[in-house]
Amino acid sequence: MRSKQVAQIAFATGMISLGVVVLVFGDFAQVWRSAPSWLPGRQALAYASAVLMVVCGAGLLWKRTEALSSRVLLYYWALIVLLTQLPVVIKHPLIEVAWQGIAHLTVLLTAAWMLVTEDRRAVRVAQLLFGLALIPIGLAHFVYLELTVPLVPGWLPYHTFWAYFTGAAQLAAAAGVLFGVYARLAAALDAALMGAFTFLV
Repeated sequence: MRSKQVAQIAFATGMISLGVVVLVFGDFAQVWRSAPSWLPGRQALAYASAVLMVVCGAGLLWKRTEALSSRVLLYYWALIVLLTQLPVVIKHPLIEVAWQGIAHLTVLLTAAWMLVTEDRRAVRVAQLLFGLALIPIGLAHFVYLELTVPLVPGWLPYHTFWAYFTGAAQLAAAAGVLFGVYARLAAALDAALMGAFTFLV
């Protein structure tokens, strides 16, 4: 199976899982937490977004619907980043957590972008955006060390070391992607690291 197919299946599974979290637990899974509380129909929009993620995630698993599903998800994540995360960064440009928030969702945006296009220039732009997004994610491990260390599983020794190590790994992956130094390997290892976070944290 080609690496793009594996990535597409992983992305589809992630979208379905994220949507299910919203639908089953009523936890908006970070997606709508930055939306203003005064937004009309905020909760209804959150649940509608969950349905969209589940339907489009499932659509990525079928050949006939994968193109439309990936395009809808691209537009969806672009809107989420622009409407819920960018205003936070503009309002608090010197606070690292604001950049961390937009970075996490930009990773999802670039994943959808990579599924939509095969144009080399567009792919490279998505790669650069992905690499830039990894920087605040990695820096957060250092800036918020006191919050990162408790997330390390109790059975692992040297919690502070792992907090620093994973932050440095994110920054190394960012450098690899941005400068084209083993970029594919850097992205794959970073994906494995994020996957490990999901299961361990």
